Amino acid sequence: MASHRKPRTSVLTSPGSRRAAAGFTTAALASVTLLSQSADAAPRAPKPTIEEVKQKVDGLYRQAEVATQKYNGAKERADHQRDTVDGLLNAAAKRAEKMNESRRELGMFASAQYRTGGMNPTAQLMLAKDPQQFVDRNHLMDRLTGRQKQVVTDYQEQQAAATRQRAEATRSLEQLQTSQASLKESKRAVQDKLAEARQLLSRLTAQEKARLAELERQKEAAAKRKAEEEARRQQELERQRQQELERQRQQDGGGSTGGQTGGGSTDGGSTGGDSYTTKAEKALAFARAQIGKPYVWGATGPTSYDCSGLTQAAWKAAGVDLPRTTWDQVKVGQRVATSDLKPGDLVFFYDDISHVGMYIGGGKMIHAPKPGANVREESIYYMPIYGSVRPA
Repeated sequence: MASHRKPRTSVLTSPGSRRAAAGFTTAALASVTLLSQSADAAPRAPKPTIEEVKQKVDGLYRQAEVATQKYNGAKERADHQRDTVDGLLNAAAKRAEKMNESRRELGMFASAQYRTGGMNPTAQLMLAKDPQQFVDRNHLMDRLTGRQKQVVTDYQEQQAAATRQRAEATRSLEQLQTSQASLKESKRAVQDKLAEARQLLSRLTAQEKARLAELERQKEAAAKRKAEEEARRQQELERQRQQELERQRQQDGGGSTGGQTGGGSTDGGSTGGDSYTTKAEKALAFARAQIGKPYVWGATGPTSYDCSGLTQAAWKAAGVDLPRTTWDQVKVGQRVATSDLKPGDLVFFYDDISHVGMYIGGGKMIHAPKPGANVREESIYYMPIYGSVRPA
């Protein structure tokens, strides 16, 4: 029986239909590609604001300062260990010379006795694989003269001391290698942080750099205003102190005995203060002479400094030896409150104690700020204060 269903017509039977289908397929694929690209591009983070860039750069500089202090500590340990190793090597060389002298004298005894005939005890000692075993044979020691016994004893003592020194030198060399490895690691950390900061700054446009500089000026201005407030507070305190002294003089009524007693008490109490003031003036004079020199991490002068390198060098000029790092300098001397600061005191910053400056009065300090900046005067309120010490 013949089928009465209408034959199905293929949509691609004609050339026009095939072209239309191909065009539709191409458009669909293009749409999918564009959607895929858009989806890939969607997660891209927005460009950071200038404030965010500044915060990031400041954070990197702080991390670099922490790494710098680690570098300074590692370098100090490495230098100390190197001196120790050099001393041990020099001592070992002197010890070897003494051993050689004892060996030569033993050889002379051996030669003299050999010429008289027979294998004498001294020769046996020189030729033995283990001299100690030979010496332990007490009956043979009785055959040696007093001088020979002394030479043998000296040789044994020198040999034992040389063994101890070699062991100590080996330990010191291992410690030196550890310190040098730590030194390299800290150096790499500093360089990485500074490179990242430079890369962030290099991406800024001229307009963005100008905005960044403006933010920096605003921060400096705010810190300066706070320093000026502190200076006015100190002036007011000094004015009140002078008024109180004048009032006491008037109450004393010119009594010579009372005045002299009071004056003596004041002088006696200020002896330590005067001594500190004298040293602080020398340290501050040195620090002021360094103003304008560049900050360089790990530097201790004379052409560049990092923060703790400057304070160490300044107080050394006043005859006071400070440790190398901020973490050790903060432990020296007497802790003082910010309100009781005197010129010459060291002011430390941030919770990690990664920065230090020298107080000059009026709420200001001299410090080596950061990479790209020079030694300068600045408000102590530019950074969060951790604490302060009076180092001498």
